[in-house]
Amino acid sequence: MSRLLLVSNRLPVTVKADKEGVSVVRSAGGLATGLRGPHERSGGVWIGWPGDVSRLTQAQRASVEAQLAELRCVPIHLSASEVARYYEGYSNRVLWPLCHYLIERIPRQDRDWEMYRKVNERFADLVASHYQPGDTIWVHDYQLMLVPAFLRARLPQARIGFFLHIPFPSSEIFRTLPHRAELVRGLLGADLIGFHTLTYVRHFASALMRLLGLETVVDSVAYAGREVRLGAFPMGIDAQAFESLAMDAAVLEDVRVHRERSTGQRLVLGVDRLDYTKGIPQRLSAVQRLLEREPSWRGRLRFVQVAVPSRTAVADYADYRDKVDELVGRINGLYGGVHNVPVHYLYRSFNEKQLAALYRAADVMFVTPVRDGMNLVAKEFCAARPDEDGVLVLSEFAGAADELGDALLVNPYDVEGMADALEVALEMPEGERRTRMRTLRARVKEYDVHWWVRSFLDALQALPTPPPHVEPAGSEAAIARMREAGHLLLLIDYDGTLVPFTARPELATPDAELLDLLQRLATRPNTRVHIVSGRTKETLEAWLGSLPVGLHAEHGLYSRPAPGEPWTSLEGVPTDWKNLVRPVLEAFAARVPGAFVEEKSASLAWHYRQVDRVFGARQARELRLHLGEVFAHGPLEVLPGDKVVEVRARGVNKGRVVGRVTEGMAPGTRVVAIGDDRTDEDLFAALPEGSLDIHAGGRNSRARYRVAGPTEVRKLLAALLVG
Repeated sequence: MSRLLLVSNRLPVTVKADKEGVSVVRSAGGLATGLRGPHERSGGVWIGWPGDVSRLTQAQRASVEAQLAELRCVPIHLSASEVARYYEGYSNRVLWPLCHYLIERIPRQDRDWEMYRKVNERFADLVASHYQPGDTIWVHDYQLMLVPAFLRARLPQARIGFFLHIPFPSSEIFRTLPHRAELVRGLLGADLIGFHTLTYVRHFASALMRLLGLETVVDSVAYAGREVRLGAFPMGIDAQAFESLAMDAAVLEDVRVHRERSTGQRLVLGVDRLDYTKGIPQRLSAVQRLLEREPSWRGRLRFVQVAVPSRTAVADYADYRDKVDELVGRINGLYGGVHNVPVHYLYRSFNEKQLAALYRAADVMFVTPVRDGMNLVAKEFCAARPDEDGVLVLSEFAGAADELGDALLVNPYDVEGMADALEVALEMPEGERRTRMRTLRARVKEYDVHWWVRSFLDALQALPTPPPHVEPAGSEAAIARMREAGHLLLLIDYDGTLVPFTARPELATPDAELLDLLQRLATRPNTRVHIVSGRTKETLEAWLGSLPVGLHAEHGLYSRPAPGEPWTSLEGVPTDWKNLVRPVLEAFAARVPGAFVEEKSASLAWHYRQVDRVFGARQARELRLHLGEVFAHGPLEVLPGDKVVEVRARGVNKGRVVGRVTEGMAPGTRVVAIGDDRTDEDLFAALPEGSLDIHAGGRNSRARYRVAGPTEVRKLLAALLVG
């Protein structure tokens, strides 16, 4: 197992100071529990914030550092300003409500972005300083969404994983954020991006398409020359530990006490951090509604709501607490008596034994977040029921709902519906309760936190080893290799390489600057220039025919090696298939506004650059699948391009050009090919040994050098004319 570098906002420890000194105690949370084994076995380190230690003496801080080192934890110390703006500010006032669909809670002015970016960069610097070749890096959660990209820039060959523990919202919600593109680019620095559910994966893929024009194919997306994998890895809990707790003698005694005090009543339980995403007011309203419409439950229903204090310094949370307090008081005032109240509200933290006792004693577990990445409380309840009794009522907007189908699923925005579900749960026959709970427990026990860690790390470590890093073309090294050649043969694509893509193909005419650049390159001593394009020979002749360059049209079907020479074509290329394919492309164009069909001598192209990104990508995928099924065994190839699906005769490709233009070339000639899409990979593959292949753009490519796009290509070529 490779060494594991774990990166999270908080270290899995608590620093405690008292009269006897200062101590560092391991946390008991699910993430800390699941990762402790791999962390220790791999000999890796865990990097994060240890909490505020600014009030400790110098000697106490030294003691903390020493104890952290023994636990192989590396602290990053944050100033009060960094905590206020990076953590409480951007992370929890912007990203947290955004990802939970509560955009009305986001501040109108984005003042803390720059601090968020700087702290993420500090994390990346610290990780990079501890990195050793072969390490696996696993970054966690929304506070560190920029870290993967910062790490990729510092450690190009590192294996990097990222897991988001909260929901990734729908594209429409996420795109309301001013810095949305920077955040998704930050995540794309990872090799594997994990989410709790497939829904979140789809949302992220949609955001990539909308924001960056990147299409996700099955579970991967090509970005900056790499394949980034996306996956759903539903997090579990330490189920065995909770089950053992639930059978502990002291816990069972607490269970007896809880039930004794609820004699003649049904015990309903809610356990949450006091957070506005947890749906506590809606839950209380459902309890009130049941008591209001069904008087028979008054005095027979005991609802215990545990609310763990959270982010008490944030004003929104203080307001939320006031709202919950008011609701509890109103319900108890309406339906309580001198000796009994329906709602028992406990605003404090509980340890795991206390929680296990409550879980084991409850008749119904009421879990109703308005949005939740997973919700581990629901799973803890199931694990703590070795008696196979109890009913789970669960919000359909919790990630856990995708797994726990035997719970009673509810819409937390439907108070009447929740009251209905609560009544069903309270009246459910014992046989049905046990059947449902057995199924729930089997799922929770099999897919526990240890399974979650293994599945993510196995997926990350199974990815191909990142290729050796090379300096991108445009660097001094690449220019030097081109300049040192006695003779130079340039094979250059046109669209997306020399000129940017346009809404319609006919608009991508060469500008004066490009014509001048190509003229000077073609007249550079010992330099030959060939344009290898998917364009028709008529278009290339009209746009570039006056230049002293070779022209190759329709991916090499037609060639004209030099001005004045006749165009020649490959022999034996069939075209009778076009009558079968054309109606299919035209039918797709008719149903997709903005799409159109372009016909060439030996190919047909379905363009969708003017179509909505997401809709166009879906239709293009459907078209490719349809063509693949219908013409799977025919003499055709279906090529995905940049906002185009092209169908051409098999065997016609740009690689065929290489053999023709390199015949009889002068000794010492260096061949350089530059292109941007799938059709240019054929060109790169056919190059003779010692050639340079340069990819223009961010797609995955076999090319060893790359530049950003047409602007950088022109700069690279212009550099050949200097000195």
